[in-house]
Amino acid sequence: MSLSRLRALLRHDAAGGVVLMAAALAAMAFANSPLHSVYEHFLETRLSLQAGELVLAKPLHHWVNDGLMAVFFLMVGLEIKREVLEGELSSLRQASLPLIAALGGMAAPALVYLAVTWGDAEAMRGWAIPAATDIAFAVGVLALAGKRVPPSLRIFLLALAIMDDLGAIVIIALFYTAQLSVPALVLAALALMALAALNRSGVTAFAPYVVVGAILWACVLESGVHATLAGVALGFAIPLRGGGGPHASPLRVMEHGLHPWVTFAILPLFAFANAGVFLGQVSAATLADPITVGVAAGLFLGKPIGVMAATLAAIGLGLGRMPAGASLGQFFGVAVLTGIGFTMSLFIGTLAFDGIQHDNAIRLGVLGGSLASAVLGSLLLARRPAT
Repeated sequence: MSLSRLRALLRHDAAGGVVLMAAALAAMAFANSPLHSVYEHFLETRLSLQAGELVLAKPLHHWVNDGLMAVFFLMVGLEIKREVLEGELSSLRQASLPLIAALGGMAAPALVYLAVTWGDAEAMRGWAIPAATDIAFAVGVLALAGKRVPPSLRIFLLALAIMDDLGAIVIIALFYTAQLSVPALVLAALALMALAALNRSGVTAFAPYVVVGAILWACVLESGVHATLAGVALGFAIPLRGGGGPHASPLRVMEHGLHPWVTFAILPLFAFANAGVFLGQVSAATLADPITVGVAAGLFLGKPIGVMAATLAAIGLGLGRMPAGASLGQFFGVAVLTGIGFTMSLFIGTLAFDGIQHDNAIRLGVLGGSLASAVLGSLLLARRPAT
């Protein structure tokens, strides 16, 4: 394959989803091979970061989830800020339908999950696992439908997924926060004030933001609030417009620079570290576990039901209108694709429970629900050409 063809392939919307799936399959292969123990020990390798008296020592698995995923959330913060200020979410009219659809698409899967796990206080802690959509996977699957799907549906799905990510950020901050350290929170607040001061002073160089952002991340990590939220805060602080002319945008430059690293390195590493289900430990009891069933049902049933019900209600009340050129059948196909939860669902799953006793149930539920949503959504979109 020529270099130009490889670059064209990597720029395709489906590329990120393909690489993510390959990483998940590799994790499954390692977890169920004679190298299973090597895979586990590799993820538990302890790495230390020291600055003077401050020492951060975490297993590699935690560095991926708490460190590299903060960079992913930094890009999410950049995307949300750009869309709110000048994109598809910049006006109430543009944002209303994806916002209402996203709210329905978060509430319904949580209710489905709670209905399945009702009465089991431990299992019910995972109610938010099926509430989010994986942008890379969902947009990648949608891209496979090609010109059969109108561009308006892709824009709608992107806007809805961004709203989902924002909802997930709020959920993590409110419901999945450990015991708080007041001194660390005070230092984090000072770092936030420094970021705001840099923005208001018109600073457009990246270095000051990155340095303060790294300090913020370390403080938030020690505070008990999940460290990835520092990435979102840093993204919100990066200026949209710079001083070098109308086309100079520090935010866009950073977003463009981060995108390939997040898509083709960070998210695949996260998938490799978190998607490895050891099938030797999977039994009928695991498959029937309320967590497994609740997550899978929440993604495959709750997401499309919530998105469709909220959307139809919004249209009926005059709060929005169907994306241009899209049939109801195509829209339902996209609603099914929102059940591809993968990255964010796995991530919330790591926060919802202490220890690893529910890891296989979470992973099976996420993989099963996401795969079923991807297959059914693809079939629905393939059978219904654009009108």
